[in-house]
Amino acid sequence: MLVLASASPRRQELLRSAGISFEVQPADIPENALPGEAAKDCAERLARDKALAVARQRPHDFVLGADTVVVVDGQLLGKPTDAADAARMLRLLSGREHQVITGVCLVVDGQPSVASETTVVTVSELTDKDIADYVASGEPMDKAGAYAIQGIASRWIPRIEGDYCNVVGLPVALVFRMLREHAGEVGSQFSVRSSQKTRGS
Repeated sequence: MLVLASASPRRQELLRSAGISFEVQPADIPENALPGEAAKDCAERLARDKALAVARQRPHDFVLGADTVVVVDGQLLGKPTDAADAARMLRLLSGREHQVITGVCLVVDGQPSVASETTVVTVSELTDKDIADYVASGEPMDKAGAYAIQGIASRWIPRIEGDYCNVVGLPVALVFRMLREHAGEVGSQFSVRSSQKTRGS
């Protein structure tokens, strides 16, 4: 059984859409960067810490941890602490490119395997009203970098370079490769399964 060490509804939906069966058991760990820590190192460390925290309670299962950060001008942006912080982040992202990095960790038989995916995202110029209205919608508040590419913010994102799912919160193709590579023969249980949805439904 695959256990997702995250309460993120976006990660859960991405796994379901890919036909990957899983259970959810969120990890309760602080999600803070260490002083001077690089963004990639931070994302991978937090993913590993989340996965290992749950794996200690689920030693016979495969445990997946993930953490997403946004980087602009070398600044690491996590989830905003309040509306003012969300507005600050959006002003930083306005009219420029930034990187979205998701660290993932798969624990199998107590052994963690860690990797990460990076996507470059371009954001259009945002007006003060754009930012104020978007923050008031509440959508930015639990998102790294204070935006959701699959939501309202999609209107301001004309281009990405890399994995779209990574920006949503989980690089599904990377995760599936890791399941197959590190779960051995038992990885066959993660083969494509029907989501019981038809095209256009």
